[in-house]
Amino acid sequence: MVGVGLFGALGILLFTRPRVDADARGVRVRNVIGSYELPWEVVRGVRFDRGAPWASLELHDDDLLPMVALQAADKELAVEGVRALRRLHQARQAALAGEGTPR
Repeated sequence: MVGVGLFGALGILLFTRPRVDADARGVRVRNVIGSYELPWEVVRGVRFDRGAPWASLELHDDDLLPMVALQAADKELAVEGVRALRRLHQARQAALAGEGTPR
């Protein structure tokens, strides 16, 4: 009986694991299963489609990487997180565009 309780507790704790961290260099996504560290150069955009359960990263190879930490159920907190990610992404894109112009 104790073992069943421990398995149940571990199962519930898996859902507290999701996390998204980002800075000027890139974004780190930790979902229930798996984690990813991506530079902004491989990210095409940050999506949070209407009706979607969570936000996702749209990659240049047409893949979508879900970010379970930014769930629609969190409402305004999730929206602010997506806006912050978009600002970081846009800043990096602007920096890359600036590096590509001749001086």
